[in-house]
Amino acid sequence: MTKSSAAPLLDTRALNRATLDRQLLLRRSPLSAADAVRHLLGLQAQNVRPPYYALAARLDGFAPERLSALMAAREAVRIVTLRSTIHTHTAEDCLTLRPLVQPARDRELTNFRKGLAGVDLDRLAALARELVEAEPRTMAQLREALGTEWPDADPQSLGVAARCRLPLVQVTPRGLWERSGQVALTTAEHWLGRPAEPAPASDAVVLRYLAAFGPASVQDMQTWAGLTRLKGTFERLRPRLLTFRDPSGVELFDLPDAPRPDPGTPAPPRFLPEFDNLLLSHADRTRVIPAEYWGRSWQGNQAHRTLLVDGFLAGLWKLDGDSLVIEPFGTLTKAQREDVTAEGARMLATMHPGTSYDIRFGTVVRR
Repeated sequence: MTKSSAAPLLDTRALNRATLDRQLLLRRSPLSAADAVRHLLGLQAQNVRPPYYALAARLDGFAPERLSALMAAREAVRIVTLRSTIHTHTAEDCLTLRPLVQPARDRELTNFRKGLAGVDLDRLAALARELVEAEPRTMAQLREALGTEWPDADPQSLGVAARCRLPLVQVTPRGLWERSGQVALTTAEHWLGRPAEPAPASDAVVLRYLAAFGPASVQDMQTWAGLTRLKGTFERLRPRLLTFRDPSGVELFDLPDAPRPDPGTPAPPRFLPEFDNLLLSHADRTRVIPAEYWGRSWQGNQAHRTLLVDGFLAGLWKLDGDSLVIEPFGTLTKAQREDVTAEGARMLATMHPGTSYDIRFGTVVRR
C-alpha cells in the first residue's frame, strides 16, 4: 500500500471548503488589508483593480482606500513575482519572495537567448539599475536607453532581461485606487529604501502556502510559485504535516491545525476579479472549477471576472455602464439568485459607494 492510498480521502467539496476558508472566502475576515495581503502571499495584479476587488470579497469593512493607502505609503508594491506575473505584495514579501523566485526568472531568460546575443547580462543589470534608480523609467524608456548600449539586440528582449534580472516595482500613482498613471519602474530596494533580503527557506514558504491554499500537493505549490523541484522540501517537512489524498489519489499535504470545515458548510456567493489567485494556484483546479466549466473564465490571454456560487465557479460578471451584469453558466435557483443579487449589491456599495447601478442577469454565456 502506498503512502497516498493509506491517507484519508478529501473529496472535492472538502477541498473546496478548506481552500475557501484559507482564502478568507467562506466568511468575511476582520483582518486588515495589510494582514490579508500578507496571509494570501500577495494578490495577482495584472490590472490595477483586481487586488481591490479581491479584498472586497474577503474582508469585513474593507474600503478601497485602505489598500491604496498602503501603496501610497510604500507598504505594498506591484512587482513581477509568482508565475512571472504582476502581484501586489507587502513590502516585506516583495523583498523576500522575489529572491525566492529568481531561479524561475533566470530560466525565463533562456527563451530570449537569440535576442540577447552578445549582451553581457551582468552589465545590463548594472546599467538598468543605474537608469531606474536615477529616475523611474517606463519600459519603453528603459528599452531605448539599453538599446544605445546594445543596438543589435532585440529591444523587447532587453526589456525582459532587465525585468528578470532586477526586482522592478511599479511606482505610484500606478496602482492607486481611482488614480491614473503609466507604468514607471524602479528597483524595490530604491523604492522601499532598504536592501533586498535573502530568499526565505523554502520550508517557510511551503508552510505559508499551505496556510493560504492548502491542502495541496507538491505540484500545486509548484504551479502557484512557478518553481520546480520542491518535492524535497515537502519530504523534509513530512513529519510536521498531515497527509491526505484527493479523489484522483494524489497525495496532499496540510498543516495539522489548519481549518478543514465540514463539506456541508454553507459558502455564500462571491464576486471575484479577473486573475484571482483562488483559480490559479493549484495544478488541479477542480476544487473550485467544475469540469464542465473549465476554460470558460478565460478568453485568449484575458481572464474574466468570476462568480462563485456554493463555493464553485458558476458564472461571470461585469460592470456595463450603469449596470452590474451577472452571467451564470447554468440555472440558479430563486434563493441563489436572491443571494447573488444581495452579494452584488454589497460589492457595489463597497467598491462604488454613491454610484447607482442596476443589477441584472444576462443570457447564459457559452464561451
